[in-house]
Amino acid sequence: AIIKFKSHIVDYCIVKSPAGLKMATGENPKRVYGEMKKMPSTRMGIAAVMRNYFMKVQDYMEKKKRALEKDGVFLDRDPKLEVGELVLKGEIPARVHAHRAQDIVTAIRIAKEFGFKIVIEHATEAYKVVDYLVELNVPVVVGPHDFRSKIELKDLTYENVRILNEKGVLTAIMVDHPVIHQEFANVHAALAMKYGAKKEDLLKMLTINPAKILGIEDRVGSLEVGKDADIVIWDNDPFLPQSRVEKVFIEGQEIKWWGE
Repeated sequence: AIIKFKSHIVDYCIVKSPAGLKMATGENPKRVYGEMKKMPSTRMGIAAVMRNYFMKVQDYMEKKKRALEKDGVFLDRDPKLEVGELVLKGEIPARVHAHRAQDIVTAIRIAKEFGFKIVIEHATEAYKVVDYLVELNVPVVVGPHDFRSKIELKDLTYENVRILNEKGVLTAIMVDHPVIHQEFANVHAALAMKYGAKKEDLLKMLTINPAKILGIEDRVGSLEVGKDADIVIWDNDPFLPQSRVEKVFIEGQEIKWWGE
């Protein structure tokens, strides 16, 4: 779900739900399932699991269609497959955790096979396949990019953001909260600026670009008449590490800090 932290009641915070299907490639699923001696413990296994899931979704959709045509009702619902149906119908994207270029390409290949929209998240080696991303109009959410904690991050470069943006890839920046706290998003942007990314482009990567990737740019991401008036006021340049947030407005209402 996409939420705004504007209430203690989560139902009032939801902007869009569901907003995507989380999928993972690479070392994380290999490690987790490998330690349990279960599939998938290899990259081929990960791809096979993804394909098998979407084939099950296709069968589920056909079963539902036939039941509705025959009886007008479908009783054998499966929440795990329902969300996959939304992906195959194009209502939400698959949001795929992928670092290495080969994992990025594998995820895109599967998306092409089944005809669904995809967003690449983390995208550490996206710069290696940037032309392919441009060709297929695949957006990416890059980050965190401040340490190499596993083998698939060995070719991490701080120039990734600049390269992707200059080539025309719709790019946003993430910190993978709570791995790195979300308040350090501006620091990650500043690192990208140090390696050639332009400030005005980085501002878009923290505002309108993620809104477009999430499919909510009609409501948030820029200051325009008719949008939600979600505004952050800083005491200085937001890309300076010493800068502090002075005020936050969500839908035009100021959000008070604890104790105020």
